[in-house]
Amino acid sequence: MTSAVRSFGLSLPDYPWEALAPYLARAAKHPGGVANLSIGTPVDDTPALVQEALRAAANAPGYPTVHGTPALREAVAAWFERRRGVPGLDPQHVMPTVGSKELVAWLPFLLGLKPGDVVVRPTVAYPTYDIGATFTGAEHVAADDLDELDAGTRQRVRLVWVNSPANPTGSVRDAASLKQIVDQARELGAVVASDECYAELGWGDWDVQRGGSPVPSILDPRVAGGSHEGLLAVYSLSKQSNLAGYRAAFVAGDAAIMANLVNSRKHAGMIVPYPVQEAMRVALGDDAHVQAQKDLYRGRRERIVPALEGFGLTIHESRAGLYLWATAGEATWDTVGRLADRGIVVGPGVFYGDAGNGFIRVALTATDERIDAAVARLATGP
Repeated sequence: MTSAVRSFGLSLPDYPWEALAPYLARAAKHPGGVANLSIGTPVDDTPALVQEALRAAANAPGYPTVHGTPALREAVAAWFERRRGVPGLDPQHVMPTVGSKELVAWLPFLLGLKPGDVVVRPTVAYPTYDIGATFTGAEHVAADDLDELDAGTRQRVRLVWVNSPANPTGSVRDAASLKQIVDQARELGAVVASDECYAELGWGDWDVQRGGSPVPSILDPRVAGGSHEGLLAVYSLSKQSNLAGYRAAFVAGDAAIMANLVNSRKHAGMIVPYPVQEAMRVALGDDAHVQAQKDLYRGRRERIVPALEGFGLTIHESRAGLYLWATAGEATWDTVGRLADRGIVVGPGVFYGDAGNGFIRVALTATDERIDAAVARLATGP
């Protein structure tokens, strides 16, 4: 019986964030407490109008729909046109998901991938893309351009993950770059899934409020042409609306794939609760709270960037999103340790693949008080 029990379960790598425990303990010795800039979980209040929408929908005795209410799907389609430059999206081709991470993890399975198939993900990337491939026995390969792959691997590619704006690097693909990878994938008959959850948080050339251009979506006509065939856009309200605790996200795109996903998820019971669907609908219709939250992050970013640079770090990419991708020109854990001695905890770049060695990820998702504490410690020492 014991040996049989031990045979159950997938052989997955340990959850990487557990490796930070000793550094958290080290940082906790600082007399001013920990300034935790390692994990990108929102800390500001969920907008009042969203909380009210959740309360108003709390009487929900019946089962919600997997496909999402028509009102929610129409709100998503309207949001895509208003905020992402994607006109005419059919609400039938939209579906809410229980946060975006569950979709990232389960999409290869729901698409029917199998051993021998290949999932391509960015060179520096969120580890769940690889985990999703592992669930199906497919091979995961790191590449930012499908031309980097050898011919044998290219022919086995079934799913290509794009992450723009990227976690952890903050890099942004312009429309031409997105179109290139879409064209490459279509030649191979592969699906392109674009994880776009930081799209409202562009900086510099991508900061719409400061005269920049909007971050393009994979469904943008400049990218997709006249068809969404083979394309899926994944979005989460966790970042733009502080809804991480609601698990509020959605996917949209290819009509045939979307119909299959809806059907598969009905069988599996993957359903977003009705009150959350209503909260999402209201959040997507209100742009003011999104801009207010972005202004908070912009202020935190503008305070901590010079402090990190003064500490000897060089910021790379970091053109959008909630993170700064930085290096001190030394091993990742050396930088993590030096910052922990100042009571500051950051994300190790090695969590995001071999190409992340030497880098750290600094999150802007801390209160103003903790950001200011980190700034002061970077300037003056422990």
